[in-house]
Amino acid sequence: MAQRTSRRGVSPAATPLSSISEYTAHPVDVAPVDPLDIRILRLLCDDARMSQRELARRLGMSAPAIGERLARLERLGVITGYGVRVDWSRLGYPTIVYLTITALPGYEQGKIMRGLAMLPEVEEVMLVTGGIDLLVRLRVRDHVHLRDVLLNHVWQIEGIQRTETSMTIAEMAPKNSAADLLSLMLPTSPMVTGESTMFVDGRD
Repeated sequence: MAQRTSRRGVSPAATPLSSISEYTAHPVDVAPVDPLDIRILRLLCDDARMSQRELARRLGMSAPAIGERLARLERLGVITGYGVRVDWSRLGYPTIVYLTITALPGYEQGKIMRGLAMLPEVEEVMLVTGGIDLLVRLRVRDHVHLRDVLLNHVWQIEGIQRTETSMTIAEMAPKNSAADLLSLMLPTSPMVTGESTMFVDGRD
């Protein structure tokens, strides 16, 4: 889609990465979890509304024991919340847009990120390597809505030198990537059945 270049000035004291510390990932200790914790997480990734009683039934445990496990995972910061998946197409927002942004040389990119994050249509803002500075994912109703977002909001953010916009025309159904990754974390264990040995990797 259309590209845009800005000639706005830059503060001489600014450095490009001086204001992104709040957005960068900081080293954290890996939480001490076991295969049972992973199985609980995997079930919740499939259905975040699953009750403790149902989790207990599926895993052969008591509901209080499941409750203790969940409380511990929350204290460890492994579980940070319980959410809902929305079909935005049914609410009139079917279009996903990817926006690449190049910042003005020397401009504080954290300021641009904060400005973008304030827009309700913006789902993700990422600082990336390569020939661009930022990758942004937006959700809009249609091209008219996108034009309004670009003209009246994105392009009004100070520090943006250039943008390129790509509208999706087709996409696969979202995969449950969290459940897939959790399955990889389950240990492979031998299970002896009669004269043969099978290997179980924890996938349901």
